[in-house]
Amino acid sequence: MVQNTGRPGYLQIADELRGQITSGALPAGQALPSIAQLCQRYEVSASVVKAAISVLRTEGYVIGQQGKGVFVRDRPPAEEPPAEPPRDGHGEIMDQLAEIRAALGDLGKRLADLETAVFQEPKRSGQRGT
Repeated sequence: MVQNTGRPGYLQIADELRGQITSGALPAGQALPSIAQLCQRYEVSASVVKAAISVLRTEGYVIGQQGKGVFVRDRPPAEEPPAEPPRDGHGEIMDQLAEIRAALGDLGKRLADLETAVFQEPKRSGQRGT
């Protein structure tokens, strides 16, 4: 479960999964649990889980395979040679764009929750500020 520590939930999830990868609890080649399973485990939305996976992908810990899942990479990120640009990277770019959109949607929700907490009583139309 994600703790209310002030650190974003997706970073807490990424930290935990990264720790499992580096300790060998999630060995190279093994699939990560599904997004639905991770949502249930951490009690968060899919956008939060996708943002965590995006962090791990950017750091080189995992790689996604279209239609199959997200898998732990064979080599640690420090040993990974520079990647060649994909010949047709449209699918990966679209996946990353979808993850960015999901993260932005989550940020919008968090901002709305914050505004609700700070401004507890919304102004009604036609009402003057005091």
